Order: sequence, then structure tokens, then C-alpha cells
Amino acid sequence: EEAIFLRKKITLLRAFSLLIGSMVGSGIFISPKGVLKNSGSVGFSLVVWFACGLLSMFGALCYAELGTRITKSGGHYIYILETLGPLPSFLFLWAEFFAIRPANSAVVSLAFGRYMLEPFFAPCAAPVPAVKLVSLLGYYMVLTLNSWSVTWSARLQTALSIVKLLALALIIVPGMMLLAQGHTENFQDAFDRESLIWDKLPLAFYAGMFAYSGWFQTSFVREELVRPERNIPLAVIVSVITVIVGYMLTNVSYYTVLGTQDVLASPAVAVSFVQRAFKSLISVVPVLVALSCFGTMNGGIFTFSRTLFVASREGQWPPLFSMIHIRRHTPLPAVMLMFPLVTAMVCIGDIYHLMNFFSFSRWLFIGLATLGLIVHRHRHPELRSPFKVPLFIPISFTIVCLFTVAMSFYSDPVNISIGCTMVLSGFPVYYLIIHRQMSSRCRSLFYYLTHKLQLLLEVVQQEIKTY
Repeated sequence: EEAIFLRKKITLLRAFSLLIGSMVGSGIFISPKGVLKNSGSVGFSLVVWFACGLLSMFGALCYAELGTRITKSGGHYIYILETLGPLPSFLFLWAEFFAIRPANSAVVSLAFGRYMLEPFFAPCAAPVPAVKLVSLLGYYMVLTLNSWSVTWSARLQTALSIVKLLALALIIVPGMMLLAQGHTENFQDAFDRESLIWDKLPLAFYAGMFAYSGWFQTSFVREELVRPERNIPLAVIVSVITVIVGYMLTNVSYYTVLGTQDVLASPAVAVSFVQRAFKSLISVVPVLVALSCFGTMNGGIFTFSRTLFVASREGQWPPLFSMIHIRRHTPLPAVMLMFPLVTAMVCIGDIYHLMNFFSFSRWLFIGLATLGLIVHRHRHPELRSPFKVPLFIPISFTIVCLFTVAMSFYSDPVNISIGCTMVLSGFPVYYLIIHRQMSSRCRSLFYYLTHKLQLLLEVVQQEIKTY
């Protein structure tokens, strides 16, 4: 009896929680090892962490302007579609669905499972099958919640954001106390040039940027934001600054308590830190870290389902995925679509190989999206955006993204080639299915199946557009 559409339920506080909850997740607890391994020393790893934070701020500011210029949800996809055209946007959608998002979700899920089980098996490592089972259970719980209610998903994100900041504080405080007492021995010869590995630096940036990834999440839910022209820039700036400060202090704490060899040898850096510095909390911190990963999973499902929703509405994805549940007002088909691929990647994947695998594609398309901002400014100089960044920010961010992507072919040719092949495989699909029209018989069968699934899932098309 009421209109079916996605309600504007994301306030400034919820937008801030979405960003914090998406950025502070598994990354700061697993990426220090990857950054240190590929940068070579404590000092250079801290430089990489700060540079990744600064680069994230540049990207976040670019996306804040895009979010005030382009009023649709969908994030990277809609920005590339509106600025560079349908082919690059479909290639992003193809790579995002089959490579980027399931690999990213699998990494976070595996970190959740590892930290959740760590207290039960310490000092031994948790069995791999048990980790994968718990990882999948956590992912399915978040999937169910996002299918059930937008409001409760947003409330959970707000609560878990507080948990994430508490987890960082429990690492930062003891580390800073030891540093103040003069424990600086692990920072001796911090910038050892002989240990710097130039050809591995792109992989160090990938690990660092993975920890910061999430600064773009408000762009995926733009149509559901209250006062987006004000709240997007405000939420982005405050949240990214908060995370940069938190991450730098957390890494200094890690290195104050643990040596480089301890960080490189640890499968769970935060647990090793607590074992050394704060033994009374040995069973608490891993649970807090697991809850942080849980929040990141929640934010990822919440936002990516909107990408599929918008792509379906734009005609580049099956129409079923632009439908909304008649009572729950959630994009149920779009939420449920990811679980087979994530399940497969959790079962067969390894965290660090998965990270390199999806990072190539992700940063390629983020670079293209910010390139699209430059193109959009040139094509539409008459548009007066309520938020505008200096031109050097999108130019420098785009150059760094594309340069890092190019360099990564030399650093990790196998995984990067797989990611590149995944992107290129979208070309024939685009021209056979999107560019060319289906035959009348195929179209009839397609719509028949869509109708049956629509009845089964109790979903309908959005009745009004909110952008």
C-alpha cells in the first residue's frame, strides 16, 4: 500500500560510522606485516602508512566532489559511467563482481575467523578448516542482517565503529606508555637504505591502501543520505583524519613492543602485541579485532549491494537486482548475489595472495573514476558544485594510482596478470550481451525466469527515483 523505494535513513552520524566502520577493519591488524615485508624497514613502513593516508584523503576529497556533482548512488560504477561511458563502467562492474569484491570480502572474513578463534588455540595457530568455517558463518550472519533491515544494519555499523576505536585505543595506549618510558630500541636505524626493496614498494602501498580502503563508501549510498551535499564532505574529512592519526599511532605501538622479526613472523600482529604488552587482555583484544572485521563485512555488503542495484537500474545488470523487498525495503536480490563467490574464495584463498589479486583492479578503476572527475569538470564547466577541490588533487591522485598499478606488474606478475585477465574478459561479454540486443526467444525466457524469481523473493521495482 506504500511506495517501494530505498529510504533516506543515513544521517551524518551513520555516514561517519559507515566510513570508520569500513576503514578500520582487518587492514590495520593484518596489513602491518605486508607493509613492513615489502618496504624493508620500520621507518620506510611508517612513511608508507602516512603516504597511504594522505593518498586516501586525496581520493576521498575527489569522491566527495563527485558525490555532490553526480546525485546517484553506485560509487565507482556510476562515476565511471557518467564521466567515461558505458564500456569502462561495465568492465569495472565485471571485475568488481567476479574479482574485487568477493576477494576483498574473503580477506576480511578470513581475518574475522582467525581473530575470533585465536584465544581458544593460543599459543598455537588455529586450524585452517576451523578458521574458514567461522569466517563463513560470520559472513552469512551479516548477509542475513542486510537482507532483513537497512535500519538495523546502520545501527550495527554505528555500534561496531565504537568497538573499532576501542580496539585501536587498547593497542595505542600501552605502546605509547612504553615509548614514553624510553623503549626506543626497535627504532634504531629505522631508515636502513640497504633493506629498502624498491620493486616491492607497490605491494607495500597495496597493503597500506587496503587498510585505508573504505573512504569511498558513502558514494555507494548517496541516494539514502540525509543532506548529502553537506554530509558527504564533512563525514569524509573527519573520518579520514581520524583514521590516519589512529593508524600511525597504532603502528608506532606495534614497533615499540614488537621487533621487525616478530611482526613478520606473526600471523596475527595484534594478538602478538597483546601477548607481549598486555597479557591480562589476551582474550579480549582478538574478539574486539574480530568484531572490527565483522563491521567491515557489514559495510561492504551494505554498499556493494547498492552498486548492483544501480547497475541493474542503468541496464547493465539483470533487472531482478534493481528490485526491493515489498516489506523490508532492502535490495534483497543484490544483497544475496555475492555469497557463492565469497564462499568459494574463503574456501580456497590465502589472505595475502587475495589482497594482491584484487588490489590491481580496485586501484585501476579508482584511478579512472578520479580521471572522470577531471573529464567531467572539462565537459561541464557550467556546473557549480557545492564542494570543489583544487585540480592538482585529482590529477596527482590519478597519476599515483595508475603508476602504482603499472609498477605492480613488475612486483607480482602472476596475481596481477590474473586480475588484468579478469578485467579484459569483460570485453566480449559487453559486446555480446550489453552492446548487442538479445534475440526475442532469449529475451522471453530471461523475463520469464526473472518474473518467477521476483514472485519467490517478494520483490518489486523501485516506484520512485530519489535522486
